Amino acid sequence: MNNNHVAYGKVGLVGIDQLMPLKLTNITREHPMLYREPIDALEEMEGREKRVPLNSLHVQKLLLIVNRLHVLLHSIALAFMMYYRVCFLLQPTETREGHELLPWLLVSASEAILSFIWVLDQAFRWRPVSRSVFPERLPEDHKLSPIDVFICTADPTKEPTLDVMNTVLSSMALDYPTNKLHVYLSDDAGSPLTLHAMREACKFARWWLPFCRRYKINNRCPKAYFSALEDNAHADFARSSLYVADKHTIKEKYEAFEEAIKTFRKDTAFSRHHPSLVEVIQESMIDDVENVKMPLLVYVSREKKASHPHHFKAGALNVLLRVSWVMSNSPYILVLDCDMFCNDPTSARYAMCFHLDPKISSSLSFVQFPQKFHNISKNDIYDSQLRSLFTLQWQGMDGLMGPVMSGTGFYIKRASLFGNCASKGSDLLQQKHHVGSSNEFIGSLDRNYTSDLEEPHFLASCNYEIGTKWGEEVGFLYYSVVEDYLTGFMLHSNGWSSVFCEPSRPQFLGKATTNLNDVLIQGTRWYSGLFENGINRFCPFMYWPTRMPFLQCLCFAWLTYFPLYCVPLWCLATVPQLSLLNGIPLYPKVSDPFFMVFVFIFLSALVKHLLEVSLTGGTLHNWINEQRIWMMKSVTCHLHGCLDALLKKFGIREASFVPTNKLEDDEQTLLYQMDKYDFRAPNIFIAPMLFLITVNIYCLVGGVYRVFLVGDCDKLFIQLFLAVFIVTVNYPLVEGLLVRKDKGRISKLVAIPVILPTLALLAFFNLLGNA
Repeated sequence: MNNNHVAYGKVGLVGIDQLMPLKLTNITREHPMLYREPIDALEEMEGREKRVPLNSLHVQKLLLIVNRLHVLLHSIALAFMMYYRVCFLLQPTETREGHELLPWLLVSASEAILSFIWVLDQAFRWRPVSRSVFPERLPEDHKLSPIDVFICTADPTKEPTLDVMNTVLSSMALDYPTNKLHVYLSDDAGSPLTLHAMREACKFARWWLPFCRRYKINNRCPKAYFSALEDNAHADFARSSLYVADKHTIKEKYEAFEEAIKTFRKDTAFSRHHPSLVEVIQESMIDDVENVKMPLLVYVSREKKASHPHHFKAGALNVLLRVSWVMSNSPYILVLDCDMFCNDPTSARYAMCFHLDPKISSSLSFVQFPQKFHNISKNDIYDSQLRSLFTLQWQGMDGLMGPVMSGTGFYIKRASLFGNCASKGSDLLQQKHHVGSSNEFIGSLDRNYTSDLEEPHFLASCNYEIGTKWGEEVGFLYYSVVEDYLTGFMLHSNGWSSVFCEPSRPQFLGKATTNLNDVLIQGTRWYSGLFENGINRFCPFMYWPTRMPFLQCLCFAWLTYFPLYCVPLWCLATVPQLSLLNGIPLYPKVSDPFFMVFVFIFLSALVKHLLEVSLTGGTLHNWINEQRIWMMKSVTCHLHGCLDALLKKFGIREASFVPTNKLEDDEQTLLYQMDKYDFRAPNIFIAPMLFLITVNIYCLVGGVYRVFLVGDCDKLFIQLFLAVFIVTVNYPLVEGLLVRKDKGRISKLVAIPVILPTLALLAFFNLLGNA
């Protein structure tokens, strides 16, 4: 085996000032020295475009009509509701018999916040579209554009190395010209195990890649291929004895590859602080393997020091952006999470159907594929697949300026990541201020400049970005832990567009979180980052109308402000119930005409959600589960995320990033597949849910007593129904506390310190109200 550090030849570069046009015109035409091959491909495609397009867009007219009609009717109902609330608040004090002002103000504010978030959400539904692609119309392979693949891993204890290598192997096996494919793995842990696994993966790839090409394998992730229930080979080969024999041989090689990773020195530790390492993974020729054409495979571990901020995933991606610049400099980049393997080899060609389309190429930044997951259960109790996001909202944004960047599964144009540095002309000092002091970047102003072999180590060092615009105007942005959202938002605000491509066969499959603890921890990180962008200078409303269309602005605003669901849900899960306990009406009587307004709003929202679930292949169970997990998230991780963002805003807390745990737990997986919630989560998450369910059960019992014995059903019906609805939807909490005996139940040690003080507080409140 021959492993060489940075063992590659010199690479010619183009100038930074040629990388991005001053305005969004056709990049390859305005800057003819930039990426020769895209020019050829685009010129050919312009000729073909007159005959046959590479892609087509279809407006979903029936869904569009349904959505807009619902918006109209629901908006009218909301207007009547607001009228009812305002009229009450404007009444003289002496006419508010039996009503308390504070509960009314709280409920009115909650309804206003819910209405505001609902209005933002309708922008996604204004113009839903779908797209078709025709990859068979692409130019010949030698005219296609090169692609770099970026894969990031951060912690081998939470992200299994074998799964990471399967992602690497699947990306190496993409159906794309081998000499135009370059795969980079960023290892933020600097783990010897990961480096060793990369070398072993390179050896196995010499067997795996020819096998996939020869038999036209669809699923080119080895682990998924060998565990599939049906054969992934082309129908012409599936019954071939030669194929069966080769498959047996490859399986033995894969098992040896697995064993080589599992038996690597288990006592080998990794350090959070380490020097940079860039290594091209190469293998000497093996006698019994044919001369296999392999993509460039590069291991990158950036330097990390305690005294330097590393900016989490965005920092790792920017290092890959620089290192790949001096090694392959492909015009397009595929970004993948370490667990998101290529489920189909055609994604690169699908993406090129958009990037090489002369009609949209000049302003197109990235092509986003949906995130799909291979471990989703039938009813998906945690909504881990994020069904609404990737099946409805991204399609809606695609009908505007395009979807937001989603962290993984997107092909992005390298030029779009360099902000305004292209406008700095040939002033070397200004260029240095933007992209750093690397000889590669400064020398790139000379078109004949070639790279230094040791330069990638310098580009991956901690000090390189100091005094530059990396993470501010250049590359992936650093201002938020959700770097994908922020980078995508700024790209759109700078005039770039994106498209959403969703083929019938999932192009990428990842591993979803399948236990409540990981779901809520991951959600807290996401919602903190998103809400943080809504309360700083990246507030979407500050970019309208000068830099972003109104509807696109509303879509981004929803993404930043929907964590505010925590405020109305906490209020509506307590205030109406406590008022019910004391006989204070907050809603119109059943005999009041405005009663039907509230009934219509409630049913309209639920029926529309049920319709959307059914249109995307969901079931009634999915609908109920989504309602439930929305409530659970809103009162826990939405709340914690908002508080975390506020603490960071005022400098009380620093940003942090905890990688999502990707290790499989058989017991947790079994509970998930059985549709049983795993309540083994921190008290910070379980306590709020126990508090609210206790309040609603207590007030429900007291409310039933008042309604049937005192006779307040007419004026307290909605509040009584609200308590019934919350308790019914969240029955799994009651089941986890009183019925279940498995390890995923709610521990009595957690429940008793929450429930007993809550009951005491409620009893005191009830006595106080009756005094």
